Amino acid sequence: MDEFSPSPAPDKNSKAQSSEIQTIPSLDRMSSSQTTLRQVKLDLEHPDPKVRVLAVQYLQQEDPSTALPLLQEALTDRDPEVRAQGIHSLSQLQDPAVSPLLKKYLSDRDPGVRTAALRGLFRRIGKVDLNLLRQFLSDGSPWVRRKVATLLGWTQMEGVFPILIEMSKDQDVQVRKAALFSMMTLYPEEAEDRLLDAMTDPDRDLRRWAKQALERIVVNSMKEKGPRAGKDQREGR
Repeated sequence: MDEFSPSPAPDKNSKAQSSEIQTIPSLDRMSSSQTTLRQVKLDLEHPDPKVRVLAVQYLQQEDPSTALPLLQEALTDRDPEVRAQGIHSLSQLQDPAVSPLLKKYLSDRDPGVRTAALRGLFRRIGKVDLNLLRQFLSDGSPWVRRKVATLLGWTQMEGVFPILIEMSKDQDVQVRKAALFSMMTLYPEEAEDRLLDAMTDPDRDLRRWAKQALERIVVNSMKEKGPRAGKDQREGR
């Protein structure tokens, strides 16, 4: 055949076979996904909470229209670890209905769920209403109060200084220490006065920690001023 001759028209059966070959993998993937989802729904009713946790964890990669109703059901689970994982998976979804649900579970009966809900809100919106944060000042769990004090330092949210001041006076020593640490991160100058107060704290370990923290501040300040003072002397200031 001449190399410039038109190529023969493809056979219709070949086209159909090619289309079928391309479609079959896609159908297989869809069928596999549906099978997995059916298994996840069954696992959400499994008697072992560890299995239910894994099922809830899987849902965070699903489309919100599929995952949201199932996660809402998981949030009523009797096991707190399942509810906490439900909160975490929920916070990964890009859906406007998520934030109101997270706020609802800030008052869950389990400390881990309450903390997970607060983390989820910070992750989604960055800035949480200060009134919502204030409710944690009287939370019944010292562990939750300490987590909140630490979280405030990580998120570097503005306007939380009064809350950290109150938390630095908490009845639990670990909460006081966490609040002071976050204060040093967000408000280093104001924190110095609070560290001086902490040197008279009833807890001996906290007094020692506050003293060491102040000493580090003084040393760092001298290091910063040293090169600057030498430069000023050389320039005759």
